[in-house]
Amino acid sequence: MDPDPSDDDRSAAPSGGDPSQWGDSGTTGGRAGDEGADSGPRSDRIADDGDNSEADRDDDGPGSNREGTGPDSDREGTDPDPDRDDTDARDGPVTTSDGDEVFAPEVEGRQYRGTWYLPLRYDELKRAGDTDDHPDRGEGGAFRLTDLPRVPRVGHIVGPSAIMLGASLGSGETLFWPVLSSQYGWTLLWAFAVGVLTQFVINTELQRWTLATGESVFRAFARVANYWPWLFLAGGLISLGWPGWAAGAARVGTAALGLSGPVSLLGTSLATWKLVAVGLMVLIWLSYQVSSVMYTAVEVFQIGLLFVSIVAAVLLVAVAGSWVEFADLPTAAASVGTLPSDLGIAVFLGGLAFAGAGGYLNLSQSLWAREKGYGMGNYQGRVKNPFHGEDPEPIERDGFSFPPTTTNLKRWREWWRVVQLEHFLTFVVGLFVVAPALMSVAIRYAPGTTSDALQMWLTDVAPALGPIGTVLVFLVLFVALFTTEYAIVESFVRNSVDAIYEAYGREAGWDLETLFWRVLTGFCLWGIVIILAFTSPFEGREPFFFLVVGAAMSGVMMWPYTALVLVMNTTRLPEHLQPGWARVVALWWASGFYGYFSVLLVADTLVEFGLPGFDAAALVAGSGVGGYALWAVFFAVQSYAIAVSAGAKRRAAGTVENAELAAGRFS
Repeated sequence: MDPDPSDDDRSAAPSGGDPSQWGDSGTTGGRAGDEGADSGPRSDRIADDGDNSEADRDDDGPGSNREGTGPDSDREGTDPDPDRDDTDARDGPVTTSDGDEVFAPEVEGRQYRGTWYLPLRYDELKRAGDTDDHPDRGEGGAFRLTDLPRVPRVGHIVGPSAIMLGASLGSGETLFWPVLSSQYGWTLLWAFAVGVLTQFVINTELQRWTLATGESVFRAFARVANYWPWLFLAGGLISLGWPGWAAGAARVGTAALGLSGPVSLLGTSLATWKLVAVGLMVLIWLSYQVSSVMYTAVEVFQIGLLFVSIVAAVLLVAVAGSWVEFADLPTAAASVGTLPSDLGIAVFLGGLAFAGAGGYLNLSQSLWAREKGYGMGNYQGRVKNPFHGEDPEPIERDGFSFPPTTTNLKRWREWWRVVQLEHFLTFVVGLFVVAPALMSVAIRYAPGTTSDALQMWLTDVAPALGPIGTVLVFLVLFVALFTTEYAIVESFVRNSVDAIYEAYGREAGWDLETLFWRVLTGFCLWGIVIILAFTSPFEGREPFFFLVVGAAMSGVMMWPYTALVLVMNTTRLPEHLQPGWARVVALWWASGFYGYFSVLLVADTLVEFGLPGFDAAALVAGSGVGGYALWAVFFAVQSYAIAVSAGAKRRAAGTVENAELAAGRFS
């Protein structure tokens, strides 16, 4: 795959019409609303009619502010009849040359293999009315009306979940869960499975708003209240601001090469692994400079590293002979739902969060889906490298909405199907292959270890294997840890840039691409400073300490954003876009799951700081006064989320005609 899509054929842009008539409307350099830019020959693009264009555009002209980008961004559209059928400006359903209105032909679907942006004349699109068949605009401006793109094959859209899998491998899958398995055997495998499947639900729900509107989850949070992006930004810095994975990868690399001694640099003695870790951070920064589209470089490199890591893990099981440990899996069924009494809550919650990527990382799934061009995200621009000399692509503050026609409802159902399949086949299956494989090696060669995860692999497992096995251990660990650090840099930077830009930077006139580059550079420099200052103020702390801190914070963060996404997707989306009842119940579970363990972790932390009154008993009864207060907060949040989401589902029932056409499996 070419890391720079700018040389690819992007001319097959429109999502409808006869492929033989496609022009240059989908080229990567096009800008929505530019003079002469063509939104394509699609007759199903909803643009202003000659008899109502002035009313629909609310006098938006060449010299006026674009809706959502100027001082009038919160004004409402003035469609003379917002309740009318939004499809009456259409020439009829658009079909491909083979008559398919729902699925993209092969030449169109291939555009998604890199990233795909299809520019529209944004200012000429009608505004969606405040009706039951469009998303609730909340604190933001009106959505613009256009049709949902046709649906590509699953194989065409692989990418976002591969990056998420890469973010997972160096955390729970090679560190937390193998060391827990070495200490407790297969008795905690049930918790790993629950964590992975729970994150599958959360991660796909984080993409729902983006699929439906083209907006990021941070823009969606800002529509609820402007402080939400800032809160998650702060949590992301606390949980991911420690370069523990780069430090871990460097420790593994130097141990493999026998370079564990100190070196002298500028009159200062430094551990060799620190220099290697700094080099890895610099390498990550440099990788962003090879592509005009920032996301594309990450996807290409991550998929390559992911392939190496998975193959090496499978080979390690074969060489180590640890496959025999799987014979004991049936005996683990008796332990389902139980936890060892001596298991630390911080490590366990970290393991739950990192049974997958977890925490702030999960929020990136929305932005990667937009960059890839999923659903209505196809009409939003991509973050470009400001030094490649290409024109920036507009990412509109207020996204899009599609009218609930029969064709669009069917397209939504199929988009949701392929997005779920992409995440399940890449993320879930990948985790269920790699993690148990490495757990089996740890169980066989480091039973009952008292070492932390990195030490277990380096001092317990590797010496017990032959030369080939040792090389594979080092390779798996190094690639997995580096892949995760790479994904963390990408996730933190992309999430933070989007949160800052939507909450403040857009109104302040900041350039998104320049902001991305500055945050990327600043975060990499911050990581380098922390690595070089590793013994001060953190004297005596090993890299695994930073992983535990980040993992535990990630687990705590997942509680509020899971509850928020649940409420947002049920109260702000119309009937045909809402999660089905099965998903709503699954989100009730997810919110309660992470909320419960977050209360226990917060209570334990407060007790360790000398506040015994905050002791929280696992069964609630017997807690301290402060512990009861924490449980009261938990039950209040959970009760509110359940009541509000259930009420929204009931009120929305029957408000959109033919909404059942959008419902699919686990929709």
